[in-house]
Amino acid sequence: MLSIDLTGKRAFVAGVADDGGFGFAIAKALAEAGASVCVGTWPPALGIFTTLLRRGKLDESLAMPGGQKLAFERIYPFDAEFDTHGDMPEEIRENKRYKEHGDVSIQGAIDRLKADFGDACVDVVVHSLANGPEVKNVLLETSRRGYLGAIGVSAYSMVSMVQRFGPIMRKGGSFLSLSYMASERVIPGYGGGMSSAKAALESDTRVLAFEAGRRWGHRVNCISAGPLASRAASAIGFIGQMIEYCKVNSPLPEALDAREVGGAAAFLASPLASGITGSTVYVDKGFAAMGKAV
Repeated sequence: MLSIDLTGKRAFVAGVADDGGFGFAIAKALAEAGASVCVGTWPPALGIFTTLLRRGKLDESLAMPGGQKLAFERIYPFDAEFDTHGDMPEEIRENKRYKEHGDVSIQGAIDRLKADFGDACVDVVVHSLANGPEVKNVLLETSRRGYLGAIGVSAYSMVSMVQRFGPIMRKGGSFLSLSYMASERVIPGYGGGMSSAKAALESDTRVLAFEAGRRWGHRVNCISAGPLASRAASAIGFIGQMIEYCKVNSPLPEALDAREVGGAAAFLASPLASGITGSTVYVDKGFAAMGKAV
């Protein structure tokens, strides 16, 4: 029987801080396929996340087939806004939510992984990260700082992660990021440069696939997911409307489940997808195919 088998593989999923988003769903799907999973969590959310785990508040979400329970191999403090510890401003380093964690940069995660598991220690890297400090501002009212902030965390961080994770991944590694339809269509209210960041992310996927493929033999893909009422997405204020609109107008008239994105991610990370790289795969109930509202 043909099946997704990631036994013996190690994944690093950046952007997991609760059980309600795509990052968690992807981490769980990778674990169900047999991979060991490490996650990177934004430092201000790390304490709450680990407390919920410790107190069993997420046990229902952690349950896997066969009575097993998802257990993260490591949970690292991770802030993709910073490439290295030296890039962190002094006020951030000394902030009480950061100080105890030390180096939370992308390179810091690399160093922790190497210290824990050795030099060639990762097979799958997932970028489930996005942030726009001015996401509620229309583009015409977005400042340069807000725009570049959205690009930096939501798009350039993927470039930085491929740069730094590439050398510590075993040959045939898989990178994956998450995009949204605003990369190619106007979504009024999804502002602050976030639409530009998603477009950049998808463009960079193609270039990184070429460069990482030629340099290390790794694959780079992107999933353009339909709307989901995650905690992060709810910040834009109209996610419920988008879910209902897509549900009504998609070829499959039903709401997207995060597990469907998790399944697609597990497939793309597996040997079954060894011929797929540089692609943006739509997991949105077919909405991207529609040219007219029903």
